[in-house]
Amino acid sequence: MHFNLLFTDEANENMTTLEEDAGLKKRLKAVRKALAFLEADPRHPSLNTHKFSSLAGPDGQDIFEAYAESKTPAAYRIFWLYGPKKREITVIAITPHP
Repeated sequence: MHFNLLFTDEANENMTTLEEDAGLKKRLKAVRKALAFLEADPRHPSLNTHKFSSLAGPDGQDIFEAYAESKTPAAYRIFWLYGPKKREITVIAITPHP
């Protein structure tokens, strides 16, 4: 099932930061690959998608965390939720893991 990705302002800012910092080129590549997997199949095994229980969406929706990187210090994660429409995913943030 194919999904259309929508980005919040924060997620767009996160992407801009990755795109503008030459030192983050490798991370940008990993994030883009993860976003492609997310668009094609949010349950793709390499994303290790799981519910993020500490947060809820603006209308109480479940928020999920997907891995863009793993086994890397400060590995990047993609936080997202389903909607607002069918076959849409809203990317909330793209950040390094604390």
